[in-house]
Amino acid sequence: MATQILSVVNEIKRRIIAGDYAPGERLVELQLAESLGVSRTPIRLAFEELTKDGLLERLPTRGFRVKSFNPKDLSDAIEVRGTLEGMAARLVAEQGADTQNLQVLRDCLEQGQMLLARARDAGRVLDARQWMLINARFHSALLQAADSAPLIDAIECISKIPMAAATAVSMQGVAPQLEYEFIERAHHDHCDLVTAIERREGMRAEFIMREHARKTRENKQRLLAS
Repeated sequence: MATQILSVVNEIKRRIIAGDYAPGERLVELQLAESLGVSRTPIRLAFEELTKDGLLERLPTRGFRVKSFNPKDLSDAIEVRGTLEGMAARLVAEQGADTQNLQVLRDCLEQGQMLLARARDAGRVLDARQWMLINARFHSALLQAADSAPLIDAIECISKIPMAAATAVSMQGVAPQLEYEFIERAHHDHCDLVTAIERREGMRAEFIMREHARKTRENKQRLLAS
């Protein structure tokens, strides 16, 4: 079932990005189930996942519709998120990360390395959903370590813009070879960031996160154009 849900998520996401569904268009479970040759259950679960990614939104009454997708808004949102996360990284490096969150960051590095190694063995086709989970956990741990409620609230607000959240780091299979390249680079950024935090290098930590966001913005522009 999990594999089927991921396949449905990827296909609906591909159609949204390709413009097959217009912004504001209501997606009907039954029609999509027939179109994709699946039952309504994976469609319903896929809708929930795509809502988390900011590509769909719940209707006031019932059902889901495609959320308005503005590439400029996405670009601006990622840049703002990078500024905020850069601030979080600097705070963590300067005040020192607590043991628990630092261990989470290190665990994410290990998991990311293993994921990339498996992808290399599979012809550079990466489990993008697994990376999404690792990436979300890494960014969450960084924010928790910064220990700033206003900062967390600001990032949560920015993350509501479609494809701007850390959980939407990839297109989940839309362009596998590009995704591998981008995620490998993102993993190296994570490694550099943890090193800067451990060395208490606040300015370097902030620079790494701001550059990390800039690369993410450029990557998504390339993915949307692919």
